[in-house]
Amino acid sequence: MSLVKKHPKNHPAFGTLFSELWDAGRFFDNEFFQKDWLPAINVKSNDDHYEVEVAVPGWDKEDFNISLEHGVLTISSEQKNESKKEEDNYTRKEFSYSSFRRSFTLPEDAHEESIKAKYENGILRLTIERLAKKNEKSAREIEIT
Repeated sequence: MSLVKKHPKNHPAFGTLFSELWDAGRFFDNEFFQKDWLPAINVKSNDDHYEVEVAVPGWDKEDFNISLEHGVLTISSEQKNESKKEEDNYTRKEFSYSSFRRSFTLPEDAHEESIKAKYENGILRLTIERLAKKNEKSAREIEIT
């Protein structure tokens, strides 16, 4: 009897799939596990207001928490999905959890009391009005008397 060394090529179904993923460093990539997911965010600066858009399709407005503390605006969310299907001889239960947290320091001219939020068509949109611009002071010399 002789010993035969197992090689991934001898088991193509398992060898190529797992070795390619593992060797490429993709086994724990976001394609398989989305633990590091953050939604796309756009920040716009207009003449009279700022606009923050968060792309989160498929969520509900109740899933979001928006807070403001010491000039830092924080948008966070946690979503839990669970489904259970029972048939004659099997039970199938699936669950997933998604969460994110993003914080932004508001500019000095942001009117904190005017922040409004609206969720529509998968976009969470925050509008932050700007404070009225102060009158610009002209430069002048001060005479010493």
